[in-house]
Parts: sequence; structure tokens; C-alpha cells
Amino acid sequence: MVEELLTAAIATGVGVAVYVGAAARVVKQYERGLVFRFGRLREEVRGPGFTTIVPLVERLRKVNMQIVTLPVPAQEGITRDNVTVRVDAVVYFKVVDPASAIVAVEDYRFAVSQMAQTSLRSIIGKSDLDDLLSNREMLNQGLELMIDSPAVGWGVQIDRVEIKDVSLPETMKRSMARQAEADRERRARVINADAELQASHKLAEAAEVMSEQPAALQLRLLHTIVAVAAEKNSTLVLPFPVELLRFLERSAPPPAAAPAREEPAPAGPASEGPGPAEVADAAADPLDGAPVPDALGGPADGLMLDAPPPEEEREGLRE
Repeated sequence: MVEELLTAAIATGVGVAVYVGAAARVVKQYERGLVFRFGRLREEVRGPGFTTIVPLVERLRKVNMQIVTLPVPAQEGITRDNVTVRVDAVVYFKVVDPASAIVAVEDYRFAVSQMAQTSLRSIIGKSDLDDLLSNREMLNQGLELMIDSPAVGWGVQIDRVEIKDVSLPETMKRSMARQAEADRERRARVINADAELQASHKLAEAAEVMSEQPAALQLRLLHTIVAVAAEKNSTLVLPFPVELLRFLERSAPPPAAAPAREEPAPAGPASEGPGPAEVADAAADPLDGAPVPDALGGPADGLMLDAPPPEEEREGLRE
């Protein structure tokens, strides 16, 4: 009798342990539990901690309430300005209604992924290339609204949508690089021209001040020479002021006039005619003895040089 009671007690304990093992469930802090009894959802949502269900009658479905990071595959599309691009994004969402996330949609993760891809293609077709590259915040907000509208009925809340990367064709990248280079060159030229304008104003003011004191120009020249002479491997060409040359020319005494020395030519016999020196002088200076014209074109009064003998007299002398 005692053995039978002991056996029954052991059997009962084993049965209770098996029942408790089959009925006991643990829901984690970031999860919520939905209980289905004979396939029908119970209204009560099980919170985190230890809970039990009726084995073979009820079934517990756990739903993750954490924020899910869902990468959106890269989508190719043509922008509004006819540029082919490849854009990928990432979606951050979480479940706010576990019952709707399980009952209203078959797989809420797959549904959100497909909706994100479709919305991304739509955003690409409605936007320009400049908006995709520089105005992403507005596009992110529009994409979030497009995904969040149908996701509300699924018990899912879209937390944030971000466009990660925009891939462009190589030809478009080269064109954009040339455009950026030309724009930078234009700005550099404008800046240089502005600097030249400001420098010209300052130089004009400095020249006006230096014109009042001529010594300031010489001091400025000496400062420039000192700055250039600091380089040992350069050749310095020093400009000499013309004013100093004129001052030295005025201060120098005039040179003394040297008396002209004339050597008489040897006179030859009368039968031989004029000497070689006289013939050479006559041939070298045919205008010697001619009257010197004045400023009005006439001969000057009292200025008559010795004229050479005429040709008939030379012939007579030779005879």
C-alpha cells in the first residue's frame, strides 16, 4: 500500500513537472507575447517575465519591440533631369502594436522592405540630380512619409529613413569634376582681380604720399635693394637715378679747349702743281670755303672760308 502511494506520488510529481515545463514561458524585456487559443488571438498581451500557457491549447508568439535596421537594396532609376543613378538607403522602424504586426500582415519585415524599395524608386524619378546630392534631408523626409503611411496599419512605426549613397556613371562624374574645376577657376580669377584692384588703390595712395617727398622714393628703393640682396644666389641690377647723373654733369668743370696745331704741308715745285696734302684736303672737303647758309636759307654775312682753286688754275699751274 505504501509502495503504491509512493509510486502515485512520483507519477503525479513527474506529471506536474512535465505540465509546468510545457506551460512555462519566459518573455524577455524587449519582447511582448501574444497568446493564441485554438488559433484565436487573446486580447491580453503578455509582458516581459515568466508566464504560462495551457499546453496543447494555447500557443505563445513573441514579437520583438526593438528598433530594426533594415538596409534597402540599391535601386537604379532615372532622375527628372534624365540622369541614370543608383541609390541605396536604410530604414529604421519598430513595432508599436504587436497584434497588428502579427495579424494584419504576414511578414512585416518583408512588407516594409518592399515598400521602401518602391518608395525609393518613386523618389528617384521625382527628384533632380542636384537634390539627390545636396538636398537629402528633404528627400529623407518625403521617403519616410511614403513608407510610414501604409506601415501604420501594420502596427509598425518608421523611425527614420536615410539615403546612404548615390552612384553616378563615370562620364557624369568627369563632367561634374570639370564643372567644379571651372567654377573654382572662375572664383580664383575674381579673387585675384579684386586683390589687384585693392592693391592699385593702395599703390596710388602711396605714390601720392611719396610724390610730396622725393627722398621717400630713394628710401623705398634702398629697402627693396636690401630685401633682394638677402638672397645670395641672385644677381642684383642696381638702377642708377638719372637725376644724380644730371647733378654730376652740372657740377663737373668744363674741359679746357686744346689749341689746334697745323703742320704746313711741304711745298712742291711750281711745275709739279699742288702737293699731295693739298690735293687730299681738297678732295676730302669739297665744301671747304663755301658760304654757310643761315636759318633762312641764305649765306651768312662775314662767314666765308677759303675756297680751293678752280680747275682752270690747277691746269695752269701744272703747265
